[in-house]
Amino acid sequence: MEEYHRPCDEVGFIADEAHNIVKECIDGVLGGEDYNHNNINQWTASIVEQSLAHLVKLGKAYKYIVTCAVVQRSAYGFHTASSCFWDTTSDGTCTVRWENRTMNCIVNVFAIAIVL
Repeated sequence: MEEYHRPCDEVGFIADEAHNIVKECIDGVLGGEDYNHNNINQWTASIVEQSLAHLVKLGKAYKYIVTCAVVQRSAYGFHTASSCFWDTTSDGTCTVRWENRTMNCIVNVFAIAIVL
């Protein structure tokens, strides 16, 4: 993992920026793939590791938590929920939903500001 670098003067979590980073990581790992349960551990690990690495490279004063779930598409759907107790002026979250004809992927990013 790369070293943490103190950010400029930017305050607040930018969900759209995180969303774009995560979407690119998902596309890079799952794009063109069909669901295969033998690959799930590798795929989810790659998505969270790549997403986290790119988020850290932004150099912002945040601790990040990244979760990923990949499931085979079915008629039963896929539901998730989360709840956080934090400072809404500085901390934030974003959820990225991705799907193709054989699978669904949900990635959550939680960003907690580091107060120095």
